[in-house]
Amino acid sequence: MADTRIKRSQVAAFLNTGTSAAPVWSRIGKGVTGQTITYNPQVTTETYINEDNATTSLTSYQVNIATPQTAYAGDPVFDFVDGLRQSRAVGDAAEVEVLLVYLYTASPYKAELNDAVIQIDDFGGDGGTPVVINYTLNLNGDPEIGAVTITDGAVAFTKA
Repeated sequence: MADTRIKRSQVAAFLNTGTSAAPVWSRIGKGVTGQTITYNPQVTTETYINEDNATTSLTSYQVNIATPQTAYAGDPVFDFVDGLRQSRAVGDAAEVEVLLVYLYTASPYKAELNDAVIQIDDFGGDGGTPVVINYTLNLNGDPEIGAVTITDGAVAFTKA
């Protein structure tokens, strides 16, 4: 039987380092050795008066992506996030778009476009080691489901 495991490199996260009107999709990767999408399910649990055991309902998700990144000057994602750190961006200035692309599907690849807020968690490191910036991408609201084509490195998202 063929090995059909999906490699981490086949789940791509892109950050819009341009604008909403003229997106520039920069793939998160350089300096990032691990990244997990945490779904944080929000649940409500109630015990009804006619039952002895609780009923749980899933009401929403609070999705975020913790990202530890070794600093590489000139990497478009690092430069963008570091600019937010230096300006201590808050409110609208900390809002970004995140595109999750599932490269293990056939092209055009299944994808989701998310509004997000970047929170800078910390920056620095120990003496003699490379600088690391830790940030969290907090995905807001419902994603737009669609597909992505990648032609000569250019990423294009189309709504479903």
